[in-house]
Amino acid sequence: MREMKDSGIEWIGAIPQAWKTDRLQWHLKEINVSNNPIQTQNILSLTIEAGVIPYAEKGNQGNKAKEDYSQYKIAFPDTLVINSMNVIIGAVGISQYFGCVSPVYYVFEPIEGTDLRYIYYLFTNTGFQKEMRKYAKGILEIRLRISSNDMLKRIVPSPPFKEQQRIADYLDKMCTEIDAVLEKTRASIEEYKKLKQAVITQAVTKGIRGDRPMKDSGIEWIGEIPAEWDYTKAKNCVNIQNGSDPKTEGSIPVYGSGASSFKTCGEYKEGPSVLIGRKGATLHIPHYISTKFWNVDTAFNVYAKPNFDLKFYFYCACSFDYRFYISQTTLPSMTQTAYENMFLPLPSNDEQRAIASYLDNRCEEIDALIWKKQECLVEIENYKKSLIYEYVTGKKEVI
Repeated sequence: MREMKDSGIEWIGAIPQAWKTDRLQWHLKEINVSNNPIQTQNILSLTIEAGVIPYAEKGNQGNKAKEDYSQYKIAFPDTLVINSMNVIIGAVGISQYFGCVSPVYYVFEPIEGTDLRYIYYLFTNTGFQKEMRKYAKGILEIRLRISSNDMLKRIVPSPPFKEQQRIADYLDKMCTEIDAVLEKTRASIEEYKKLKQAVITQAVTKGIRGDRPMKDSGIEWIGEIPAEWDYTKAKNCVNIQNGSDPKTEGSIPVYGSGASSFKTCGEYKEGPSVLIGRKGATLHIPHYISTKFWNVDTAFNVYAKPNFDLKFYFYCACSFDYRFYISQTTLPSMTQTAYENMFLPLPSNDEQRAIASYLDNRCEEIDALIWKKQECLVEIENYKKSLIYEYVTGKKEVI
């Protein structure tokens, strides 16, 4: 085991005796080349998961690209691209492309004697991200910005160049293998989620009694239903109520669009009830609440009318095709009228309860499988973070 010494920097800890520490500015040089006049129309984007990729591969995520290419800056192959507003959560990547990037991005090239991949791994380290967080400025936590000057002043471990290369080579190999396992685990989670959705939709539209005569409902999201079933508009089965801002303090959970409470209050409505979104990116996620609650105006709450099972409605809401009803605005939104006019399959009340009970059990089973996979995902991600930290700070040596 090699001899270690104290680095004097809290997030780094002990480093090998032969290593030193110095400022990041001795390893990176900023490149600030404007795309005016236009040199390229290849817009590049940066994601935490995929690194630097062509904007066209990003899909419908994040900010919309600017149409004026002259507002961008140039990124060259083998340069480090950093999002100044997300670097504290790991938005960094090595570009393999010649293209243009947002002006809020920084572009750096390595100074002689620096392996850019080693520096990249430093930026993915949670300890270094927390260190940069101290110098970031901004109102929103998720959009804190650090200046390139403040970033370059940060102290980092500085092993000899040959050792940087060995560390980077080893981490490239190990992280590629770990990422493959992570991708497989994420894919497995998505398959379980698809299975759960398929089980729900099958049960609420076809029932759980096996083969029996069917008929076409004429409703696209419902399709065929058992011959003895009917269908009707939701307003005939449930009462849909608006939410509002609470006015008192207390311990009652407050919900908006989505499935998580975000604060508490003193007012309450009695459960059970189903929350359905009025606006927001998560309005398509209903939430069944069995206890006292309050909902703000980004969500409606639903109570069942006599002879209709509320839990059955919840599972129907999990299967709605919201595309036909969502208002075409910047922020997705649903009106009370749209919800009331949605068609629901209508089995007997006894069969509604039987379907809801069946789905409670099946969804619990599938959720348990998803939870195990998610726990595994966290363990693998933590192992990857630990591995990177131990090697970039010299706690472990590449032999």
